[in-house]
Amino acid sequence: MASTVQGPPPAPPTGRPRPPRSLAGPFVLIVIGVFFLLGNMGVIAWHNLGYWFAHYWPLLLIFGGVVKLVEYQQASRAGVRAAGIGGGGVILIVFLIFAGLIAGQAYRVNWDEVRDQMHIQGEVPWFGHTFTFNDQIEEDFPADGSLRASSHRGAINVSSSDDGKIHVAVHKRVNAERQEQADKWDKATRPQLTRSGHVLTLDANTQAAGGHWVSTDLDISLPRKVAIVVSTRHGDLSIMGRAGDVEASDQDGDVSVTDVNGSLTLNLEHSSARISKISSDVIVRGRANDVSIEDVRGSLKLDGDFIESVKLSRILQPVSFRSSRTEMDLARVDDYLNLDRGDLEATNVTGPFRLHTRSKDIVLNGVSNDVHLENENGAVEIHLNKLGNVDVTNSKGDIRIFVPQKAGFQVNAQARDGEIQSDFNSLKIDNGDQHASASGVVNGGGPRMVLHDEHGTIEIRSGGVASHASSAADSPEPSNPPKVSEN
Repeated sequence: MASTVQGPPPAPPTGRPRPPRSLAGPFVLIVIGVFFLLGNMGVIAWHNLGYWFAHYWPLLLIFGGVVKLVEYQQASRAGVRAAGIGGGGVILIVFLIFAGLIAGQAYRVNWDEVRDQMHIQGEVPWFGHTFTFNDQIEEDFPADGSLRASSHRGAINVSSSDDGKIHVAVHKRVNAERQEQADKWDKATRPQLTRSGHVLTLDANTQAAGGHWVSTDLDISLPRKVAIVVSTRHGDLSIMGRAGDVEASDQDGDVSVTDVNGSLTLNLEHSSARISKISSDVIVRGRANDVSIEDVRGSLKLDGDFIESVKLSRILQPVSFRSSRTEMDLARVDDYLNLDRGDLEATNVTGPFRLHTRSKDIVLNGVSNDVHLENENGAVEIHLNKLGNVDVTNSKGDIRIFVPQKAGFQVNAQARDGEIQSDFNSLKIDNGDQHASASGVVNGGGPRMVLHDEHGTIEIRSGGVASHASSAADSPEPSNPPKVSEN
């Protein structure tokens, strides 16, 4: 009879059992995935999701740590080694910490201010939806009254009315997730028009929504003779057709003022201005980007720092300019005067003309009466029309003076590390190795011309007023002018 042969029993497993995989990483990923799914489905607003993550992201690390602790205890009871964190887990932890720190810092940023600085008016997903609202305000204006209007965020436009009333058209934009929220914040931010004696006060009231973004544009029409005081932040200003005095303040916007019979005072902060047809005095103060002013029958005073450019045309009364780099006074501007970071160019201006500046190429074409000018790191070119006393001091740049051929004057010129050239034979010129001088009387004498230059050439030429095609580009280049940021 055949016998049954049994094989040897299987060998027992060798070594310690393999630890189970950790659930901490998948748990954290599931939580993050659920929140993103709810965001895509609209159950949770994206900005709320960002708020929660920025504030509570350490909970993900805490939950992951709890899962690891439970796994460790279970592995100990089973007599096996607990699963480690692993390379993927380390990467996930580093990512969470990095993203959480960035989110926390980002939440501290005032994004409404960023939006205003970037002039973002449309709908941006993480700011919510934009809802628009329109309203009207109308009220009789008190006799001999004045208006004060202000807005924290939004434009203000002022024009004239003929019916003795104030009319206000309100155009509002509200950021919200739902219409119900927008309606609530619209109601809370209704513009407020109040009266105290003869003064009407109009407040756009945009800040009444707390931290919620609300922008309100106000179109105001009121009697032409009313004096107004208007201010806005993060919005443009437009004022036209006024017979009373105007005072306006703007931050981070564009200002346009035209056709004003009273005086005008502008306070600017990182704003630009266009001003025209002003029948009285104009004052511009603050820190402006670029300013353009034309057709002013009164005086003009500019006091502050002007980052980009200042353009003046047809200013019929004295002009005073003060900035951190330039001081300038003159009697009037019959044609134009342009001032920017590296150049000053003027045509048909009347003195006494006084200028103290630096790091500019200067071209004055058609100057009448006295001139007193100090400059450095730039060339100076002056075309004299009607002679007065001329006193020019320059350094590291040439001086070129053009005098009418038959004009009478007397000269005292000194140049160090440069030479002197002249078209007038009656002048005595001595060009030494390191010092040059010129003196004498031309055409019987007259006003005094005193010129001092260091590290540059002095030229005294015979010639009239240059055409507009002549520019600072024809002048000698200054030697290594420094970079500057303000006028």
